Amino acid sequence: MKRTFIVTTLACAGLLAATACSGSDSGGGSSDGPVTVTVMTWESAETNAAIKKALADFKDDNITVQLLDTPAGNFGDKLASLTQAKKLPDLFWCGNDTEQQYTSQGLLVDWTDKLSNGDGDFKADKFVPSAIENWKTSDGQMGGLPSLMNTYGVWYNADAFKAAGLPEPKAGWTWDEMYAAAAKLANKNGAKYGLVADALTGADGPFTMGVYSVSAGGAPFTDNVNHPTKAEADAKYTEGVQKLADAIKNGSVAPPGYDAANVQSLFAAGKVPMMFGGQWLAAGFQTDKPKVKYGFAPFPQVDTPATLYDSVGICTPQYTKNQDATFKVLEYLNTKVWDAVLPASPVAPPAYTPAQTSYFDALTKANQTTVVDTVKADLSAEKTVGVRFTTQWAQQVGDLTTAEYQPILSGKKPISGLSSYVDKINGLIKQGG
Repeated sequence: MKRTFIVTTLACAGLLAATACSGSDSGGGSSDGPVTVTVMTWESAETNAAIKKALADFKDDNITVQLLDTPAGNFGDKLASLTQAKKLPDLFWCGNDTEQQYTSQGLLVDWTDKLSNGDGDFKADKFVPSAIENWKTSDGQMGGLPSLMNTYGVWYNADAFKAAGLPEPKAGWTWDEMYAAAAKLANKNGAKYGLVADALTGADGPFTMGVYSVSAGGAPFTDNVNHPTKAEADAKYTEGVQKLADAIKNGSVAPPGYDAANVQSLFAAGKVPMMFGGQWLAAGFQTDKPKVKYGFAPFPQVDTPATLYDSVGICTPQYTKNQDATFKVLEYLNTKVWDAVLPASPVAPPAYTPAQTSYFDALTKANQTTVVDTVKADLSAEKTVGVRFTTQWAQQVGDLTTAEYQPILSGKKPISGLSSYVDKINGLIKQGG
């Protein structure tokens, strides 16, 4: 799914500071004299214009910031070609998986010391803790900095809930209440299913189901998405999968393979009463104005509040010409640029917490109060679960999910098949480790 700022593929969004490819392959460290720091993004022309305008206010006589054009086509392919040619920009948007893999290969500058020993408030303890922790490699390096957070929850049609005599979802509602609401909302007013939840039934579904498990006091699907030692489907996890399979069987929840490409427009038209999704949809809804009254609720819980964590960020190649200058621009991007960009398009809360005010103010001004409440609840949730493996062999897990996990949800394989599915993933973990 393409969206401004936030993406969940291998190479996520990016700010690259520009003239990129002209001789960035000199040694790292510091150099005397004027320096150009290049930044690359895959954003829209409108968003890039806002970023460029904000970068124009960066003041340093020895540093020029140059914003590169957004790559046409697949950002991942562009990133791969620049990596191969050793022509990466000084700053480029990257996903957690890219950062982990590139850092482990020694391709990125490690900013750990800068975050620990730098001047001022731009320190690790000012970032969302789960984001900082998940950007560390197994040996404690940070080849980039998280920049924007993804938070997740359930978008709901408030009009449909009212018509069905159901209370609107809010923090503290339960999984059982969600499935009961889905059953009551299915097959009404042109809606076939009460809930469309690709996050539960798609490739990342096994990780999302970990939210149920940890909320119930059980184990997550994996102990660590970056450097896992095991996958697990304990009794609480299995209980959650069984409830989802039952809801799919009775027609309340859309099954695996449901074409979710148009789910947002169907939701806006009142044809999907509930859908799993992220906070980034708020910016589009704010512009497009759905026909229905809508809201955004946190993930349901069993006992303890729990949610997914995910962030995108900005990385720097080892051969950047001047690490000190690059870090100054990186700090400016994370602390000041969002103040200029997010009010017009409030797609995500910054990972650097002092920069979140403009994001929440913009949503409040637009009367998106349920989004404000849910994002804040997500960012402060007691327990968090990673959204997917960031490992080189993650795609093989996706293949196993299609072959083993999704048929369990569809009723084509028994719930006992979870054991075989997890065993095969643990085999991949053992080989990859």
